[in-house]
Amino acid sequence: MHNAPGLLADITLVLGVAAVTTVVFQKLRQPVVLGYLLAGALISPHTPIPLFADEGTIQTLSELGVILLMFALGLEFSFPKLFKVASTAGVVAVIQCSLMIWLGYVAGQAFGWTVLESLYAGALIAISSTTIIVKAFEENHVRGRLAELVYGVLIVEDLIAIFLLAVLTPISAGAGLSAMGLAATTGRLLAFLALVAGGGMLIVPRLMRLILRLDRAETTVVASIGLCFTLALLAHAVGYSVALGAFLAGALVAESGAPEAIEHLILPVRDMFAAIFFVAVGMLIDPALIAEHWGAVLAFTLIVVFGKIGGVAVATFLTGQGVRTSIRAGMSLAQIGEFSFIIAGVGLSLGATGSFLYPLAVTVSAATTLLTPWLIRASDPVANWIDARMPKALQTFAALYGSWVEELGQRPPSPTLWQRVRQLGRLLLLDGALLAAIVIATAVWGRGVADRLGRTLDLPDGFGLFLVLASAAALAAPFFIGIGRVTAALARTLAGAILPQSEGGLDLADAPRRALVLTIEIGILLLLGVPLLALTQPFLSSVPGAAVMVAVIGVLTWALWRSVTNLQEHTRAGAQAIVQVLVRQAKGGEGPRHGEHLDLAELSRLLPGMGTPTPLRLRSSSPAVGQTLAQLDLRGRSGATVLAIVRGASGVVVPTGHEVLQPDDLLALAGTREAVEEAKRMLGD
Repeated sequence: MHNAPGLLADITLVLGVAAVTTVVFQKLRQPVVLGYLLAGALISPHTPIPLFADEGTIQTLSELGVILLMFALGLEFSFPKLFKVASTAGVVAVIQCSLMIWLGYVAGQAFGWTVLESLYAGALIAISSTTIIVKAFEENHVRGRLAELVYGVLIVEDLIAIFLLAVLTPISAGAGLSAMGLAATTGRLLAFLALVAGGGMLIVPRLMRLILRLDRAETTVVASIGLCFTLALLAHAVGYSVALGAFLAGALVAESGAPEAIEHLILPVRDMFAAIFFVAVGMLIDPALIAEHWGAVLAFTLIVVFGKIGGVAVATFLTGQGVRTSIRAGMSLAQIGEFSFIIAGVGLSLGATGSFLYPLAVTVSAATTLLTPWLIRASDPVANWIDARMPKALQTFAALYGSWVEELGQRPPSPTLWQRVRQLGRLLLLDGALLAAIVIATAVWGRGVADRLGRTLDLPDGFGLFLVLASAAALAAPFFIGIGRVTAALARTLAGAILPQSEGGLDLADAPRRALVLTIEIGILLLLGVPLLALTQPFLSSVPGAAVMVAVIGVLTWALWRSVTNLQEHTRAGAQAIVQVLVRQAKGGEGPRHGEHLDLAELSRLLPGMGTPTPLRLRSSSPAVGQTLAQLDLRGRSGATVLAIVRGASGVVVPTGHEVLQPDDLLALAGTREAVEEAKRMLGD
């Protein structure tokens, strides 16, 4: 075998140093990925330590690690799982990834990088690390609703990363960044996916089920990995990344019905080559380049941490998950990892980026990975601190908003409602696509058309460009206005399904419905506007789109704040009604005990928009007795709010948080079902 001793020496050095560093990092309770990166730095030619491995050999072996990592991610993917999380995790992933791509691109341009380098910078900071988060959640015992949400976001982010790789690879190889080139690249990608996925679904699951019935572990491993490398080679042959082919192979094998068994069999092989991959990444860390670009390293680290926390938290709240869950999700996803290395590696190998971008990505990943366990552990106190300092009106709105979104999700299917929603959604996407097309076309061809007009019509300098921009604005105006109108109509449709208008007389649901409509409008504009911003920014020399979107959302946020203030008055009046109902029932000997409900028909009429308040009577043995709501931090820790307290024959309307709870107090709780259940657990029910 050619140079077998050299290959053996390189593998021995890589795995030996990696074993030592990972043991140390496990003892320090840090992610083992950091140990692999450190091992790579120790044996790289960029550090003055007399341990050297051949970079070419290790990079070749690391490609196997990329392929097996992506195959394992594909095994964890399933279309039913995707559909289950699409309404919440999908919204969060799309908003935050688009925001990070835009921020990364703008930051790259600010540092004077090329358009392609800025695109790669945005792409590599957009995707959080599945490997790091899973490990951190296991070590910190994070489970339940938060874990399900974060894992759902990671599933959608993985798909976005695959799309980014598939688009960036041909662009970097010479397809170029233009409107027509991007459209052609997207069309070829969709055709490739349809061919591979459609044909593969007919063959691969049946073939894997046949192999699994043989009940031979070695046959299953060889067949699975063989299929993985076959599709990786196919993707590479048609101009896409090997990661795309490996992911598709995993997704197709997962449809066999036994992905867990296959993943268990390939786990040792994957872990070994993944270790080599991360060591190879660490070998590319060049301290001299990092020192030269320390400003970019610091800037991108701050963008990743604060951009992801803010983007994920806002998007998660808009899906109705509550303040505490939103902040915890944001602080859990504030890092980048394996996909960042893969994306940066593609750019480097194709010559689309300078040599500085890869070590920059690795350094930012190492810094954010190191921060991840601390951020996860600090997320609870930070969420409680923020919730405790929110204005009272905003606290009440946050609790009620979650119950409204939950009610919408639990409504029986209404063909008329969802047909209307789908119709408006299609119009919104069409208006957005046409608006983007006009913006991109004007940016790409506008100056050329203006010069031709100026020469043909002998126009004064600059007048031709003015005519082109004015024409583009006139063309775009109907679609811009259409987006606003369709957004308002869609928000009113969804809000009306939860809080219908009263028939005749006073509309008691007006205040909560207005707050809900404005919140949905903000969510829709973010879901549409941020991806449009990320898509059009590379074609623009400035940021007019960002300014317009910030201005529109700023106006809506101001209107929402006014509406939330009015909602507080509505809630105060509703709490008084709760007290009257509870007191009347108590006097009549009908006071609700544990597990009973209030007069739902009467309260639904009196309290539109306040959900169904859940009564809870405190036992003398409750741990909450003798404490105030502020001391318990009930809302911050559970997400539920106390609308009223009945004590004997008197009531306390909208508690301030400083009332000392007493035995036999009757509390009216509002919030999502999960939040109310958590509050009842805390109160000892």
